[in-house]
Amino acid sequence: QVQLVESGGGLVQTGGSLRLSCAASGRIFSFNVMGWYRQAPGKQRELVAKITSGGSTNYADSVKGRFTISRNNPKNTVYLQMSSLKPEDTAVYYCNLITGPFEYWGQGTQVTVSS
Repeated sequence: QVQLVESGGGLVQTGGSLRLSCAASGRIFSFNVMGWYRQAPGKQRELVAKITSGGSTNYADSVKGRFTISRNNPKNTVYLQMSSLKPEDTAVYYCNLITGPFEYWGQGTQVTVSS
C-alpha cells in the first residue's frame, strides 16, 4: 500500500507564492510519475504538472512560466512551487502517483488565492 501525504496549501494574495509538498511512502517502483492535479468548485479535476522519476516534466498551459514541479527521488517527494498566483488558481490540489499498474491519490490540500 502506498500513502501520499501533502502539505503546504493555504491562503495567499494575488501575485503571491506557495510551495506544495507531497511525500510518498510504501511500495514504489523505481520508475514512476508523480504529479499535481487540481479541482475547483463545479469543475473537473485537471492536471497541473507532472514529473517522471527521470525528471521529464509536463505542465498545463495555464501554469507554464508560473509553476515549477520538482522531486527528490530518494525521499519519494514531489514539490510544486507556485508563483504569480491568480484567483483562478484557487482549488483543491491533489498529489498523484503512478507506479507500475497502480495509481494513488493524496487527500488534497486547499489553495485559495484572494483578489
